[in-house]
Amino acid sequence: MSIFTESNNAVSFAIKVVPRARKNEIAGIEGDVVKIRLNAPPVEGKANVALIAFLAELLNVRRAYIEIVIGETSRRKVVRVRAIPARQIEEKILLSANYANLRE
Repeated sequence: MSIFTESNNAVSFAIKVVPRARKNEIAGIEGDVVKIRLNAPPVEGKANVALIAFLAELLNVRRAYIEIVIGETSRRKVVRVRAIPARQIEEKILLSANYANLRE
């Protein structure tokens, strides 16, 4: 079973955010959650803005195509991405996660 759920021309998946990291990166997959480190603090929505910007760049989609649907104020979130198939999202995230693991 994939952690990426596709429906209504959008893909949803769970994220665990680790704020105040050295840099923005995919830290890996933990069970059914994508772990993402962000250098932004978790105050005044700064981590949410950084998360959307990071995912938009990683997935090569507009920021407007990404939304946080659950967990605005939590470290655990569910995001929805439009305009890109689940297979491509999975490939890009796994590739980025594997690259991060190789450097450690």
